[in-house]
Amino acid sequence: MKKVATRFAPSPTGPLHIGGVRTALFNWLYSKNQNGDFYLRVEDTDKERSKDEYKNQIIKSLKWIGINYDGEEYIQSKKIEDHIKVANELLKKGYAYKCYCSSDEIEEQKKRSKQKKIPYIYDRKWRDKKETDAPKDVKPVIRFKSKIDGTSILNDLVQGDVEIDNNTIEDFIILRNDGTPTYNLSASVDDHQMNMTHIIRGDDHKINTFKQIQIYQAMKWELPSFAHIPLIHTIEGKKLSKRDKASTLDDYSKIGIMPDALRNYLLRLGWSYKDKEIFTLNESIKYFNLQGIGKSPSKLDMSRILSMNEHYIKNIDEKDLFDQLNEYCKLYKSEIKSDKRDKIKKSLIFLKNKAKTLEDIFNNGQYIVVDEVNFNQDDIKLIDDNAKKVVSDFNAQFSKIDELTRENLEPIINELIKSHNTNFKGVGQPLRIALTGSKFGPGIYDIIISLGREEVSKRLSNKIFT
Repeated sequence: MKKVATRFAPSPTGPLHIGGVRTALFNWLYSKNQNGDFYLRVEDTDKERSKDEYKNQIIKSLKWIGINYDGEEYIQSKKIEDHIKVANELLKKGYAYKCYCSSDEIEEQKKRSKQKKIPYIYDRKWRDKKETDAPKDVKPVIRFKSKIDGTSILNDLVQGDVEIDNNTIEDFIILRNDGTPTYNLSASVDDHQMNMTHIIRGDDHKINTFKQIQIYQAMKWELPSFAHIPLIHTIEGKKLSKRDKASTLDDYSKIGIMPDALRNYLLRLGWSYKDKEIFTLNESIKYFNLQGIGKSPSKLDMSRILSMNEHYIKNIDEKDLFDQLNEYCKLYKSEIKSDKRDKIKKSLIFLKNKAKTLEDIFNNGQYIVVDEVNFNQDDIKLIDDNAKKVVSDFNAQFSKIDELTRENLEPIINELIKSHNTNFKGVGQPLRIALTGSKFGPGIYDIIISLGREEVSKRLSNKIFT
């Protein structure tokens, strides 16, 4: 049996789309589950729109989410000569022909189809004409001679048997009149040369698959197996496009979604294994199969992504969480200063409470990393004379504590509640505003212990509270 080989073949004409990431993930997992190889093929033959920045973004995105391809990336534009050679071979064998229709003629045919409200299919005008009838001043395209009679059946590993009338597949162009190959020819030749055993891609490619199978059959190549994955839709049920918000990995990375959480979410988006929700990387590889892929489109649900991310934040090792937070701050915020890192590390246990993203943790820990407290202007209005007295009385007692622990702090807070004839909020809120600049934030004991004696004293001595 041949070693399993799959590929992911994006075009570098824009940032990598979330649907593309899931396709790459399914290909990668299937290969790894079968002890096979997974390749990245960059389909850069659209010279005008292909850019190196997008190619680099695709490679970076795959690496970020933990998808590693085997060998070097395969660059399609370097194989153009091989594609042209196959087109000429098909021509020679009678599986293709030169078409001399002008663009005006094609436009006219399309217009007539539109008027009749039927899908446009090229009328095969030049299919059986002789070369001697060819006009001298027109550069021809080369069209594949598609089957006209009967039906074709695709044994799809996800969709089951898919049948199509052959006359609905037009004589598609394989070489343009400038001599460049088209997608269906290039993809077929590349897949054959790369020894692909399984082509796993979105089900919007089904018609392309029928065209590519005909090229394979004409060249007497061994056919790979095909699997077409339903597309990802928006929560409203529309097809997700590159123009949608939160459609690229950068959109998720920026708000502090972690790669493992997003990978786990994408794995479960249209695939299931028993009732299991959370998968380690090794479990993903171990359990992944094509049978578990559903036949209906999946909806991209941001609330589920946030919930998955929250689960990972709560459950991963805190050293790993800090490393990811630090990396996130370097990329999108400001780097955590070296003298604040230990304080943040020790405080993660409560900073991560209710945090759904790394950005939430960053925001929760802002009071630790700043050198000067930034006061919320509405909250500072809550500091009346009573509140100032609470802060002042706390500061006086606080300086007498030997060791900064919750057990030592609680009696002071309880005594202040009693002496000021108030409740916990009446004491905690002024202290929280004084120490963090906001009435919202972590618990008051956590705030005091995380800042340390010196910083607490410095902040409580601010002239605003005296």
